[in-house]
Amino acid sequence: MEENKAGKYLTFKLAKEDYGISLLKVREIIGMMNITSVPRTPVFVKGVINLRGKVIPVTDLRLRFGLPESDYTDRTCIIVVEVKGPDTTLQMGIVVDAVTEVLPVKSNEIEPAPEFGARVDTRYIQGMTSLDGAVKILLDIDRVMTAEEIAELEKAA
Repeated sequence: MEENKAGKYLTFKLAKEDYGISLLKVREIIGMMNITSVPRTPVFVKGVINLRGKVIPVTDLRLRFGLPESDYTDRTCIIVVEVKGPDTTLQMGIVVDAVTEVLPVKSNEIEPAPEFGARVDTRYIQGMTSLDGAVKILLDIDRVMTAEEIAELEKAA
């Protein structure tokens, strides 16, 4: 099971923490751009962007994870990822504080997500890796959003 988690990860910062997502899920990285808000969406859904004629929903990962909102800086960017929903694959933008690097991660460097008890949802954590003395949380981007939230995002787009 751990074997399929090995590979290259795009790492990024959110608050003071380091996260990574499989490079295979990343379509592109773009600078912040004008986001059109969509009424009646969850607070973490910032709205939609027009990316070369394609309307893509954008989520602020800080807000999705319950972190405090932060002003966007010149390092803030949108990572366009491909998310598998229950019925379809959706391109979606996620706002992160800063992209850091692409890291190769071997399967023996990945540890399972720790158990925090029943009240903490860790389904979206693929595992953890400690490289250069810093722990990086590896996300399963397909599980960061629930099926209902993905359906809402599809409607927004």
